Amino acid sequence: MKNDLCALSATELLALYRRKKVSPVEVTRATLERIGKLNPVLNAFCFLDPDASLKAAKQSEKRWLKGTPQGLLDGVPASIKDLIVTRGWPTLRGSKTTDPMGPWNDDAPAVARLREHGAVLLGKTTTPEFGWKGVTDGPLTGITRNPWNPKMTPGGSSGGGAAAVAAGMGPLTVGTDGGGSIRIPCGFTGLFGLKPSFGRVPAWPLSPMGTVAHLGPMTRTVDDAALMMNVLSLPDARDWHSLPHDTRDYRIGLDDGVKGLRIAYSADLGYAKVDPEVKKLVGNAVRTFTQLGAHVEAKDPGFEDCGPLFAAHWFPGAAYIVRNIHPRKRALMDKGLLDTARMGEKYTTAQYLDAIQKRGALGVLMNRFHQTYDLLVTPTLPLAAFAAGKEVSNLLKEKRWTDWAPFSYPFNLTQQPAASVPCGLTKKGLPVGLHIVGPRYADALVLRAARAFESTQPLRVPAL
Repeated sequence: MKNDLCALSATELLALYRRKKVSPVEVTRATLERIGKLNPVLNAFCFLDPDASLKAAKQSEKRWLKGTPQGLLDGVPASIKDLIVTRGWPTLRGSKTTDPMGPWNDDAPAVARLREHGAVLLGKTTTPEFGWKGVTDGPLTGITRNPWNPKMTPGGSSGGGAAAVAAGMGPLTVGTDGGGSIRIPCGFTGLFGLKPSFGRVPAWPLSPMGTVAHLGPMTRTVDDAALMMNVLSLPDARDWHSLPHDTRDYRIGLDDGVKGLRIAYSADLGYAKVDPEVKKLVGNAVRTFTQLGAHVEAKDPGFEDCGPLFAAHWFPGAAYIVRNIHPRKRALMDKGLLDTARMGEKYTTAQYLDAIQKRGALGVLMNRFHQTYDLLVTPTLPLAAFAAGKEVSNLLKEKRWTDWAPFSYPFNLTQQPAASVPCGLTKKGLPVGLHIVGPRYADALVLRAARAFESTQPLRVPAL
């Protein structure tokens, strides 16, 4: 990416606005021009509203000229995943079964907070149908591609947002994460992404996938994610699951480092198969924490493969989605989602309640684990990005996307904060992510550790 306005972080843009060196209108026009150039290749956006974006940018410009910015993100371009309702824009959730006519009268909490803080909303980013899988393609919007290599997937289900930010089509996006949908695409596209503690970022309407679903920031830098968290975590009465508002500024203490922290490193959680090149890059990254003064110990958290437990929560959620769609419309849907829903229908009430009990035991295990260790680090993913348009990387070894994402969904079950931070490139030039998991509610600690690691790394961006 050229050293232009589209290459700047939100934090850098705000500093330039403050000094009146750059205008939000200039930045928005440059961003829209870049979207016009790259979106036909990457398919990151499924809806754009250039007129509304420029109108918002002009209003922001007036405020900055008067020295009265509106909140923390005034004039910064941002995008919204197409699962998140947005006033005046269709939220189709990647599905042909959704009526584009709406009505679209409400902003979800995350969108409302961005508007209140002056962000320039660009449009909606692509997602697989109802966000059901870890890649981004579907009957409505087609295939979304990775800026590092358009033949490869950017992951999912927040793949459109990841492709947009990685390609310089706006520095900020809001993603959702029900089983890795922020961290998977950030791992595949070389971004930073945080799945906050469950309830830290208010959500409405509630996800049909239940209490595994989180919302969070996807950015190029940890600084920008901390800034976004100050906005996204503000309270909203519509989410009865949300945590009491934490008034902290996530930027304070961000550069305090990791000296003295106790970090457990698990290369495979005790059971996952990891590509050797990925394992080497992540192992090198972990040694950086030792150099930064942390006490690092190789230690698995001690739970078994969580795939069956996660499926008992995720697959019934898919069944719930499909049961509310008229049978005549189901022919329009992703066949993989329909297959997953049929599997979800087979779970009995007793099996579902048993899964809830086992989930509680897993949460207790991790609570106790973090009595000894401040953080757990693993690979974000066991492999680098694979071919776009496929749900799995290897049809002979994998049935569903969960088979190649073993590191992410356990921590949706436990509702812990977890982040992916880029830690290098494979020989083929594809990004690899380092996964940082903290105790519940220790979102600031996860950000701090990610910032410490990020400070040792060169900024890597795709050549576009």
